[in-house]
Amino acid sequence: MWTILKIFGLVVFVGVLTLPHVHTYTRHDFPHDFVFGSSTSAYQIEGAANEDGRKPSIWDTFLHAGNSHQGNGDIACDHYHKYKEDVQLMANMGLEAYRFSISWSRLIPDGRGPINPKGLQFYNNLINELIRHGIQPHVTLHHWDFPQTLDDEYGGWVSRRIVKDFTSYAEVCFREFGDRVKYWTTVNEGNIFAMAGYDVGSLPPQRCSSAIGNCSRGNSSTEPYLATHHMLLAHASVASLYRKKFQGLQHGFIGFNILAFGLVPKTNTSEDIIATQRAHEFLIGW
Repeated sequence: MWTILKIFGLVVFVGVLTLPHVHTYTRHDFPHDFVFGSSTSAYQIEGAANEDGRKPSIWDTFLHAGNSHQGNGDIACDHYHKYKEDVQLMANMGLEAYRFSISWSRLIPDGRGPINPKGLQFYNNLINELIRHGIQPHVTLHHWDFPQTLDDEYGGWVSRRIVKDFTSYAEVCFREFGDRVKYWTTVNEGNIFAMAGYDVGSLPPQRCSSAIGNCSRGNSSTEPYLATHHMLLAHASVASLYRKKFQGLQHGFIGFNILAFGLVPKTNTSEDIIATQRAHEFLIGW
């Protein structure tokens, strides 16, 4: 007999044999403090790209240029309008936690300066709805979609100026949401963002050397390291701010997120071994 399982958009055909003592896994098979959850990012689900004061992020610019992808996030899942339905679905699934990112360009449209009251209201409503359904809100401050205005002004993460702007943005989030949010991620998968955005140019802000990819600007020899350095400085600044000013009252936790995976040399030659070590340091040794 064959059973068809649909997992993350892939259809997998699984041969099922009749075997004795087949164990059915339940939550009781996990530690009592194991938290079941899911995660999203703002640009992937919110939609409402041109509504209620939001301004473009680098993802809006990249996808509307049509260089690499067919779609865009103008509507996406329309989570901005359907967040109550989405939270109800999470509750129906039995989720205990939900990690989402805040759109910097929705909350502070120009990257710094005035707060957008409708953006603030949306995230307050979402957080309150999650808590009402018994779901822990986990917040990511940067999931690759910083405001286009900052990229235009000074190049975004290739400039040290972003450390100050990112810290100010984070302080707004801690002040406005920290009474209910106890789990914070400063940057999501910063290693992949640095590589894809500033080395090979496959994702926004699409910066790379012309010999590496289809980029109109950038330097693959230096900018991945500059972006990485400034992300680490920004994380340190924001984490320090949280611990000194907010953690004592809000009793939360803050950290950084990278995508980790295994790396092995293709051969036993010294060149491949050294190359693997170098890749490990850049991709995982944060």
